[in-house]
Amino acid sequence: MQDILLFAPPATLIAAIAAGIFGLLIGSFLNVVIHRVPIMMQRESDNYVASEMGKELPHTERYNLVVPRSACPHCKHQITALENIPVASYLVLGGKCSNCKAPISPRYPIIEALTGLLSAALVWQFGSGWMGLATLLFAYMLIAMTFIDADTQLLPDDLTLPLLWAGLLININGTFVPLQDAVIGAAAGYLALWSIYWLFKLATGKEGMGYGDFKLLGALGAWLGWATLPTIILLSSVVGAVVGISLMVFAKRGRNNPIPFGPYLAVAGLITLMYGGPLAAFTSSVLGH
Repeated sequence: MQDILLFAPPATLIAAIAAGIFGLLIGSFLNVVIHRVPIMMQRESDNYVASEMGKELPHTERYNLVVPRSACPHCKHQITALENIPVASYLVLGGKCSNCKAPISPRYPIIEALTGLLSAALVWQFGSGWMGLATLLFAYMLIAMTFIDADTQLLPDDLTLPLLWAGLLININGTFVPLQDAVIGAAAGYLALWSIYWLFKLATGKEGMGYGDFKLLGALGAWLGWATLPTIILLSSVVGAVVGISLMVFAKRGRNNPIPFGPYLAVAGLITLMYGGPLAAFTSSVLGH
């Protein structure tokens, strides 16, 4: 298939560089998504509760991914176009607001750089045709969910469900896996963690994970097929266990502090997308197949 972005053969350096630059811009937008989506959810919840109680709505001004303009949280200085160039603006400003000199979180350029590098890697591997573009959408959604879950322990339906439906639609023609495998993957992914959730709750009386985790694994199954689910679960569990133990040992984080599972599922999904074949063989050997 002829490529869409540059009409160049897959895995060319030029296509990867173009994707990397595009990814930097998308990374800047993902910072907005990560910051604002939880606030939008909270505002919607507040308005719903107030409406049900017959009270005045607490939030009536427009607030979405576009309005209002991005501003410094300390002095409310509106971010100009020159101050919003991915990574470069942060370095030029020295990591501080141009107006009040308050520090800017280094996470902003980290997310931009991560998105740019990942975009370049995916286009290098999958080309800039429909498959390559689909992998970019997949990655961008997972990046947003990873950091939202890390901040709030929430995986919004506004992200998990579109990712699931997109996976099924993209696989109508078998882009990544046959549609049958995608449908079974969506159902099996959701039910796998749903079953674990209820078994853990019945055994301990506690909730071990959130419903968003079920939907995210269902979405990964819709994109990558049911056969990848053991690999994703095993990989995410291992990474989660290592990070969790490290937090308890080095950060003195207690066992009762919640650790979001979504980021580990997202990382496992991306790794499986890029290295699914070798990982599937490894998982089979571990499980004794």
